[in-house]
Amino acid sequence: MNLSLKSARLKDAHIVIAGSKSESNRLLILSSLFKSLSLENISNSDDTNYLLNALSSKSSTIDIGHAGTAMRFLTSYFSLTTKKEIELRGSQRMHDRPIKILVDSLREIGASIYYIDKEGYPPLLIKPSKLIGKNLIIDSSTSSQYISSLLLIAPKISGGLKIQLTGRETSKPYIDMTISLLKKIGVEITSVQNQISVFELQKIESKKHHIESDWSSASYFYSVVALAKIGYSLKLSKFSFKSLQGDSKVADIYKSFGVKTTYLDDHIILKKIESNTDKFSFDLTSNPDLAQTICVTCLGLSIECNLTGLHTLKIKETDRLLALKNELSKFNLKVKITDDSISFDNVDFLKPNVVIETYDDHRMAMSFACLATKVKIIIKDPEVVSKSYNSFWSDLERIAIYSE
Repeated sequence: MNLSLKSARLKDAHIVIAGSKSESNRLLILSSLFKSLSLENISNSDDTNYLLNALSSKSSTIDIGHAGTAMRFLTSYFSLTTKKEIELRGSQRMHDRPIKILVDSLREIGASIYYIDKEGYPPLLIKPSKLIGKNLIIDSSTSSQYISSLLLIAPKISGGLKIQLTGRETSKPYIDMTISLLKKIGVEITSVQNQISVFELQKIESKKHHIESDWSSASYFYSVVALAKIGYSLKLSKFSFKSLQGDSKVADIYKSFGVKTTYLDDHIILKKIESNTDKFSFDLTSNPDLAQTICVTCLGLSIECNLTGLHTLKIKETDRLLALKNELSKFNLKVKITDDSISFDNVDFLKPNVVIETYDDHRMAMSFACLATKVKIIIKDPEVVSKSYNSFWSDLERIAIYSE
């Protein structure tokens, strides 16, 4: 199925975005470990629903589809909690995404985990075990989710857990989010330089946590406003200036593209203002999920682009660097990629009616859809957006980006 998108004159609108997928997934693990923790505004994404279903399932076989976060978080969770053998599997792409660093770390503290097919990759067989805390040394350059997965179960491990991080930290704001959420529910945790110490805690006081809306989802509307005419404004709810989410950095980044963010109570106002940026360079080591959106914004504004710190993109839902090169090249851009960067020149003419492959990747679909602000664009397999943002297409219609 293809979705053909075009825009009439953009409408001012108020978009209410669902709860953060990243916060929801972490807090669902914590609320399963600490039953006195209740949650409000949980994400309605497929990823979060897979996790919810897995946590409540009585089956000995758990299939989490494309949900990479669920695979990593559940590997630790079931290693700690299961009373029976659990087979944890996912889509074919999930079985190509490495998990060895996490499995090795869990085995060090007593977990019984076995590879069913290929060494170092899902699917996994997890058997009941007793986890005992110790000092772990973990390479943090591949995925922050390995670290977060261990931190989330650490309070329930006998003796707690100490983690020493080595290598270049990737997506550090997501580790910081995990630490902040643990502290919010009452866990004693220290983080000094590259050493994180989590102390054992078996019970917490009754708490209710309201989950902030998802900044990653908001990033697509930053792109829309950046591509809009000067003076266009859009209201997004519910967001906070003091966010735990690393992708809230989008508000600072998009100043370069002429998007002003005003914070008001529990919402933000985005407004398009004058901008003279003709070249954009940025290190996205801490925010790699913003890469596709920024690339498309630069394309639409005819801005030269150079993004670095993208070494994790090869092990996402698809090889995002290669996917970006393929699709951006359709607009007659000269695109260069390395193992951790992408760069391209600008174009004077924005080619219409380009058909965008989405590679089973929600972010490919949503980032390129924003080009409909300027030209007609065709998105293949648009249903992939449900992985993180179920109402994305209907929310675009609210600002007058319509499907034909």
